[in-house]
Amino acid sequence: MEKTIDYIKIEKTDKIRKRTVKTITYIFLVFWALLVLFPFYWMILTSVKSYSAYNSEYIPRLFTLAPTLQNYSEAFTAVSLGRYFANTAVFTVITTVLMLIVITLAAFAFARLEFKGKNGVFLFFLSLMMVPNELVVITNFVTITNLNMRNTFSGLILPSVTSVFYIYLLKENFEQIPDSLYYAAKVDGTSDLKYLLKVMVPISKPTLITITILKMIECWNSYVWPRLITDDENYYLVSNGIQEIRENGFGRENIPAMMAAVVVISIPLILLFLIFRRQIMEGVSRGGTKG
Repeated sequence: MEKTIDYIKIEKTDKIRKRTVKTITYIFLVFWALLVLFPFYWMILTSVKSYSAYNSEYIPRLFTLAPTLQNYSEAFTAVSLGRYFANTAVFTVITTVLMLIVITLAAFAFARLEFKGKNGVFLFFLSLMMVPNELVVITNFVTITNLNMRNTFSGLILPSVTSVFYIYLLKENFEQIPDSLYYAAKVDGTSDLKYLLKVMVPISKPTLITITILKMIECWNSYVWPRLITDDENYYLVSNGIQEIRENGFGRENIPAMMAAVVVISIPLILLFLIFRRQIMEGVSRGGTKG
């Protein structure tokens, strides 16, 4: 009887401890979520404040009683924000598609094909990840300039059509596919390209979706390279358009209008992440797990 009572007490204590730990964990997560989301809230809040209301606040307020959408209207009229969106969409789509073709073929070659010096070549590829981006930007700038490709979509796109990291990520995913499938396909007379498209690509779909989304985000946020290679407004991307808005649009002091432009530019990426967040996590976890 005493043992039963002791067991019940231990069980209750264990439940209380687990509940306490769970409560503390959720409190921490809620606090961290508020901390992370606050900059977005502040950006949206500032974007719906009028210029006069914003400047009249000696102490910034966490709310506004007179929201306005005038700043969003000015975001599309002060500068050619619509054109910047179109340029960015073209740049993002073409760059992502070309990169997927390049990295898929490269990852398949490293994962399934046998050729002399394969390991050495792949090791050389991995070593490229240690090269500072600044050196790559300088080299690419000189090359594109010598080819007279400045202020062109080709000059914007070509340096971004491959990625050593994405090749490595996809290669690790391809290597998880059993070799027996490849050998069976070869016995049936299936070509390497057909095996890649019919077997490996469908199996690796989560990783490919993840790479696609990450690349689209990377292209959408690209700033340094487009700023270097273009000085023609007809080829500005949204990230460069922010600078144009600041210098020749609203002026440096019109912070609410600037925030409105930033909100408009950020919405596509936020929606993209919210829609495909599960695929991103699944693809990353599969790419990083072997066996």
